[in-house]
Amino acid sequence: MLRRSLFSVLLIALSGAFMFSSPAARTSVAPRASSRTLRVMTYNIHVGVGMDKKLDLPRIAGVINAQRPDLVGLQEVDRGVTRTQRIDEIAELAKLTRMDYAFAFNLRYQGGQYGVAILSSFPIRATDHRLFQNTREAERRGVIRAEVSVHGRLLTFVTTHLDYQYDDGRLFEAQQLLSALKDVKGPLIVVGDFNDIPAGHTYQLMRYQFGDAWIESRSTAEGFSYPADKPAKRIDYIFFRSTDRVRTKRAWIVNTQASDHVPVVADLELR
Repeated sequence: MLRRSLFSVLLIALSGAFMFSSPAARTSVAPRASSRTLRVMTYNIHVGVGMDKKLDLPRIAGVINAQRPDLVGLQEVDRGVTRTQRIDEIAELAKLTRMDYAFAFNLRYQGGQYGVAILSSFPIRATDHRLFQNTREAERRGVIRAEVSVHGRLLTFVTTHLDYQYDDGRLFEAQQLLSALKDVKGPLIVVGDFNDIPAGHTYQLMRYQFGDAWIESRSTAEGFSYPADKPAKRIDYIFFRSTDRVRTKRAWIVNTQASDHVPVVADLELR
C-alpha cells in the first residue's frame, strides 16, 4: 500500500489551493542587503527547552541571530501555554531577532496554542495555514505558508512538522502537503521536521518533486539533526522545487543544545 501511495500522489484531492490572508501588523522589519543568495534555516525549537531541560528563548534567539538567516521555519512553538509560562514564544523570538513573523497553531494545549511558525527578514505579505487530515496520531499536524518579496521576486516559504509515530501517517500528511502546493507559482521552499530519514517513504516522495539542499550542497558531512546532544538522524530538511531556478551554495548544521534538535541552514542562490 505504501508503494502504491507514492505513485498516486498526483491523484489526491484532499485539499484545495491555499487561500492567503494578510498578516496583522507586526514588528517593523527591513530586508537584508540585496543579493541573489537567500539564507534559510529550519529549526525544531522544542518549545524553547534545551537538552538541559531549561526554557530559554533568548538562547534560541541567539542561535538564530548568530546565523543571520533570511527565512526561518520553526516547529514546536508555544503560545500562551502553561508549560512555557504562557509566553507568546513567536512574538518574543520575533522581537529578539528583529524579524517579521507568522504563526499557526495545530492544536490547543494547556490553555494556549502549539504549532509552527515562520520568521522572515523580509516583510511577510500574506499567510495561510492548513491542518492535515491525519487521525492516527493524537497530535494534530499542519503546515504554514507565507508569501514574501525577496529582492523583487515573490517567493513562497513553507514549514511543517510531520507525524513522528507512524510511517503511513506522515506519508499521508506529505501527500496532502504536495497536493496543496501543486499550483504555487514562482520559487517555492519547503522546510521542516519531517520525522523521516532519507531511506523513508515520505522523504522519497518529497524528492520526486524537490531538491534536498543538503544533498545538493555536496557536503561530506552527514547532516544529522537529532538528537542535539548526539545527532544520529537526518530528519530536518530544506527542500526547493526542482523546476525552480535555485542552487544550493552550501549547507550546514549548527552545533547547539538549545533544543533537542539542531538547526539546519543553507545558502540558496536564486537564479
